[in-house]
Amino acid sequence: MERQTKAYLYAGATVLLWSTVASAFKLTLAHLSFIEMLLGASLVSLAVLFIILLAQGKLAAVRTCTGADLARSAALGFLNPFLYYVILFKAYSLLPAQEAQPLNWTWPIMLVLLSIAILKQPIRWASVLAIVVSFLGVLVISTRGDVLGFRFTNLPGALLALGSSVIWALFWIYNVKDRRDEIVKLFLNFVFGSIFTLAAVLLFGEIRVPPAAGILGVIWVGLFEMGITFVTWLKALQLSRTTAQVSNLVYASPFLSLFLIHFIVGEEIFPSTVVGLVLIVAGVVIQQYASRKKGS
Repeated sequence: MERQTKAYLYAGATVLLWSTVASAFKLTLAHLSFIEMLLGASLVSLAVLFIILLAQGKLAAVRTCTGADLARSAALGFLNPFLYYVILFKAYSLLPAQEAQPLNWTWPIMLVLLSIAILKQPIRWASVLAIVVSFLGVLVISTRGDVLGFRFTNLPGALLALGSSVIWALFWIYNVKDRRDEIVKLFLNFVFGSIFTLAAVLLFGEIRVPPAAGILGVIWVGLFEMGITFVTWLKALQLSRTTAQVSNLVYASPFLSLFLIHFIVGEEIFPSTVVGLVLIVAGVVIQQYASRKKGS
């Protein structure tokens, strides 16, 4: 099998699995609180990442981490998985999955805004257009099409979903500065993130054995939102001739996700959701195009 064909297979499998997680979030939240779901999924992901480290012979890299490395992992682990998923899962508990999922997908636009504020990067006109188009999509989804009336169907939920994209963009900015192995970094992030989540459960909830459906849900989320898919996506990028050849497949994920939300969760998909998602993805595509033009 050709190298590029393998890259497409890895990327396609990853995108398909990512498309299932919004449905998994919503179904699991029917049996667990958002913080319980995060604890279970984090522990599953931690176990998966440990097995991957063991298989790749990278455990020695964990043992040789310095105090500064561990402090950095603790800070990044607080951002992701702890804070990011606390906010995201709470948003899913308040909103229909079809609204929470596309609002969270604004993180590439948030990355642009934070790069301007934190990294002092100049803004291009194409980026301004991308931001305007994406946030118009946010308004369409959050108001279910009543943009002129400016009546939000669930403002706290919408703000949380958008807030999760801000946290993810922050994590991305600071994570790329850390030159350690990606799997090692992710494993240590989940070590600290799981500790933070356990502390939150002990403070604000209780440790209990979830029902079977809840257990299946956290296993699915831990495997395919936080664990295995990260590795398969890295593999796709490594095998592909160019990043663009596989990264463009990601744009199919939110639309596949809507399809699954309808048939698995049973939500009636609003026309405003589809229109808003198209606008958000269009903004992201404009921004990606602008970034490539800048780098060429």
